[in-house]
Amino acid sequence: MSPAYEYRHIVTLQETNAVGNVYYTRHLEWQGRCREMFLREHVPATLDLLQAGWSLVTVRCSCEYFAELFAFDEIAIRMRLASLTQNRVVMRFDYARFRQGGEELVARGEQQVASMRRDGERMTPAPFPPSMREALDRFSE
Repeated sequence: MSPAYEYRHIVTLQETNAVGNVYYTRHLEWQGRCREMFLREHVPATLDLLQAGWSLVTVRCSCEYFAELFAFDEIAIRMRLASLTQNRVVMRFDYARFRQGGEELVARGEQQVASMRRDGERMTPAPFPPSMREALDRFSE
């Protein structure tokens, strides 16, 4: 399997619902956090790019659930580049729970993100900055 960017997380009580399992929207939050930590670690100029008018716009996201998660479960969210075109990128996410020396795939997700530039109040398509393309290429499927 191709290399993946990995974000590790321990589920907190706050992330569970009255039934005791993780509410389904949390997985989408974790996708966003994984993506942001990737940018922080591999594209350190991200904040400068954003301040200069560049934007990342989430166009589509999804998640398929295979097993429930509960408080204090230790998980890894693994992000891989599925495709990159002119101003669109598709990233895939695998959610693995660690259990007694092994792993269990508990969910799989996907996000499509567009690279845009602010032009006054308008947004126009823009190519991905070279530093981001290089970073994403290291984790392509």
